[in-house]
Amino acid sequence: MRSVRFVIAGALAAVVALSGAAGLVSGAKSQMTDVRRNDEVVAELAPPNPDFENYLLVGSDSREGIDPTESDFNVIGSAGDVGGQRSDTIMVLRHDKKTQSLSITSFPRDLWVTIGNGTKHNRINATYNLGAGMLVRTVTANFAIPIHHYLEVNFQGFKDLVNAIGGVTLCAPYQARDTHIGLWLKKGCHRLTGIGALRYARSRHYQQRIKGEWVLEGTGDIGRSARQRDFITLMLKQAVKYAAANPFKAGDIIHAVTSTVTADSTLDMPSFLKQMRPAASGTIANYGLEVYQDTEGEMAVVKLGGNSKATLDFFAGLAPAPAG
Repeated sequence: MRSVRFVIAGALAAVVALSGAAGLVSGAKSQMTDVRRNDEVVAELAPPNPDFENYLLVGSDSREGIDPTESDFNVIGSAGDVGGQRSDTIMVLRHDKKTQSLSITSFPRDLWVTIGNGTKHNRINATYNLGAGMLVRTVTANFAIPIHHYLEVNFQGFKDLVNAIGGVTLCAPYQARDTHIGLWLKKGCHRLTGIGALRYARSRHYQQRIKGEWVLEGTGDIGRSARQRDFITLMLKQAVKYAAANPFKAGDIIHAVTSTVTADSTLDMPSFLKQMRPAASGTIANYGLEVYQDTEGEMAVVKLGGNSKATLDFFAGLAPAPAG
C-alpha cells in the first residue's frame, strides 16, 4: 500500500482550546491521569523561562488505534501496512506569561533541516522517527527555539476529537476533490465528521472546479499548511460553541481530549489548560513562515525564506512579535 502521511498537529490547538473553555478545566482535572506521558523527551526540554513558555505540538502518523471497519481504512492502512512513524506539520505554541497571550507557528513537513546537533540533513518530518527527543533537539538546534514542553496526537485521536465536538462545518467556495484520498466536497457549507476532516487536513493534491475545469491547487505543503490553519481556526471556534451548547456532553469531550494527547511527564495538564483559555475564544496570533520549494538530491523539499527570521526570533525570545 502506498505510504500516506498526515498533518494533524493542528488538532492539538483545538484540544487545548476546547479543554481551556470555561467550565471544562475543573471537570477535566479528575481525568488528567488518563493522559499518556513521554519520559524520553524530558532530557531535551529547556529550563523554565520567566517570560514565556514554548510548547512543541506534534501530529504523528502512527496507525495505532485505527478502526478497520471505518471507510477510510483501505486508504490509511494499519500499523502492519505502514511501519514507523513520522510527523508532518509541527507547531510551536508560545505562551507569554506577562500578557497571557498565545502565538503559534508551524514548520512544513518537507522543511530541510540538520538532524539534531549532527551533520546529517533530512526533511524535518523524518526526524520524529528517531524519537520525540531528537525532534525537540532538531527544532532547538536549527531555529534556536527553546522547547519547554511537548504534546502529540495521532490521526485516530484527531478523528475522535472532531467527532466528540459534533463535527466541524467547513464552507467550500468551489467544488473540491482529492482523488488520492477520497476527498469530495460540494460547493457550499458541509459538516465534516472525523473521517472527512482528516481527508481535508491531509490533502496534498487538492483540486477545485473553477469555471467547469478541475484546477490543481499546486503548491503542495505550502497550500496544505494554509488550509490547515484555516481549519484549525474553525475548529477552535466551533469546539467552544459546542461545549457551551452541550454542557452534558462535557464528559465525552474531556475523554476525547485525555485519550488523544501524549504529553511530556513534567507538564501539569490542569495548569496548562488554564493557560490555554485565550485559545478557547479564538484569541491566538498565527504566524506563518515563508518558505520556497527546492530540491536536495532527488528529494523535493522546502526551505525558509522571507519573514522567517523575524518570526523565529520571536519564538526564540530574542525579538518582539513581527509587525502585521
